[in-house]
Amino acid sequence: MKRVLALALALVLLAGCAPEGAGDGKVHILCATYPVYLFTTAVTGGDEAGLEVELLVNQQTSCLHDYTLTVADMRAIDRADIIILNGGGLEAFLDDALAQKNVPVIDCSAGLPLLPAPDQHPGEDQEVDPHIWMDPNLAAAMVENIAAGLDEVLPRPEGGTFLDASRPVRDQLAELAARYAPEAGREAAGLITFHDGFQYFANAFGLDLLKAIEEEEGAEASARELEEVIALVRENHIPAIFVEKNGSRRSADVIARETGCKVYELDMMMSGEGQGVQPYLDAMERNLDTLWEALG
Repeated sequence: MKRVLALALALVLLAGCAPEGAGDGKVHILCATYPVYLFTTAVTGGDEAGLEVELLVNQQTSCLHDYTLTVADMRAIDRADIIILNGGGLEAFLDDALAQKNVPVIDCSAGLPLLPAPDQHPGEDQEVDPHIWMDPNLAAAMVENIAAGLDEVLPRPEGGTFLDASRPVRDQLAELAARYAPEAGREAAGLITFHDGFQYFANAFGLDLLKAIEEEEGAEASARELEEVIALVRENHIPAIFVEKNGSRRSADVIARETGCKVYELDMMMSGEGQGVQPYLDAMERNLDTLWEALG
């Protein structure tokens, strides 16, 4: 499994010495995104003795395409002893900072079956879809990658291994996926989203993703795209289309007026409160309840 691991720091951590990043005797684990933070705190138990788990990006945004690091972000990166990424290119905004930082980096997407980004055009550089946490089974694999990565560089303060500690968390994620699996057998209209991050979500629950348009404030869908979506809604008798709760819904409202379909919100979990896996489970269940209400 591919990980960037700095051996010198790993030996310092294993020896139980104070990390250089903050000089406070704690190991500072920096999680790039909110889902990664939830999974990491679920594995570590939060801020155990000698550990501090921090979240880098926690803003009400629908995507990180244009995210720019702040001064506070740079300080968090500077004091980090271990950095955990979602991977798949989601954190491209960190590339320059990581090039200057010689600490272990755990990539949650390592070894996972990544899908191509939706709606790519021939001749463009082919990108992968990084929104892997939207499939609970892949979320469980992310948890395993986090635990295995931490076991390589850090002894667990309470003894045992992080991989052992992660097993109940992975079981909860697998149980969520299995519990909603019967719903996937129901006939439902295809999924149309005004965010490009719901491909794994659709695949996990047996839905056909007919169209995914990445839309943000100031960068709405083109007239051609709107006409295409209107035709899809009418042709497939689709009762609802979906926006991300922090994204733009301007174009979706236009289509709703033209076709009579309804607009529902889904949550990409790019920000939030709390620790551990429960906030993820709650958000995913809300998404699924919304989905079945809208398309049932």
